[in-house]
Amino acid sequence: MTDQTKGLLLTFLGVMCIVPEALFVRVIDAPMLTLAFWKVTLVGLAIGTGLLLAQGTAPFRALRCAGWASAIYVGGVACAGVGFVLAVRLTSVANVVFILASLPVFAAIYSRVFLGEPITRRMFFTIAAVLAGLAVIAFGSGETENASRAGDLLALAISAIFAGALTAARHARAVSMVPAVALAYLLAGLALLPVAQPLQMPVEELPQMLLYAIFMAASAGLIALGPRYISSAEVGLLVLLESVLAPLLVWAVLDEDPGIYALIGGVIVVGALFLSNLVALARRRRVVPPLPHH
Repeated sequence: MTDQTKGLLLTFLGVMCIVPEALFVRVIDAPMLTLAFWKVTLVGLAIGTGLLLAQGTAPFRALRCAGWASAIYVGGVACAGVGFVLAVRLTSVANVVFILASLPVFAAIYSRVFLGEPITRRMFFTIAAVLAGLAVIAFGSGETENASRAGDLLALAISAIFAGALTAARHARAVSMVPAVALAYLLAGLALLPVAQPLQMPVEELPQMLLYAIFMAASAGLIALGPRYISSAEVGLLVLLESVLAPLLVWAVLDEDPGIYALIGGVIVVGALFLSNLVALARRRRVVPPLPHH
């Protein structure tokens, strides 16, 4: 198996594991803060335990080398991990995943401001198209069942915060941020503990809660491994699958109609990002010369 095939397979499996997350959030019958607490605590424990068993404390000690970048990443991942649960409970699943797809736009802006990376003409047009798509989604939130502008704003805030975390990770790219995910989730669990009322999780919901945590931990590990073998554009194309499949899954299982405005806005957002990543991938392949044959 080539490195590219390995990277595509790992990333694809990681994305498939994250697709059911919104469905889990909807079907597990528990207060949203209780659900958020158990999600971040169980996933943090799973990733942290896996790393300690496989590599000892070395990955966690390495985070100190990243300094402020690792601190920003931990904070961003903690907020996103909790925020996703709250957003899905407050607005429609389609709105949440389509708005979260705007993350590369924020990442491009942050990279320009903080890392000095230029915004290309391709990215400028992508940003304009994504903003247009988000405007359509926001316009429809007042008319679509299960949708609310408060939930939409929370999803947009999560997108902006997590993009900042990824920008910090790019600054410290030599250090693996997988242990930072474990730390972020465990710290988020500690922060939620006084208000989450963990014992309000019904016993009959525990099997689904454990399955949810397994899916999320597997996704975090697989998606972290993928970029070692394939480009960010290829990762970006595969991650867009979640934006398409998650609302379709919820629609099929729970009959939650995303509404015409969310569908139109989602097509604009996902389509713009798909074309942008496709162009980036094509340009990269033209620039990289073929390996000589022996």
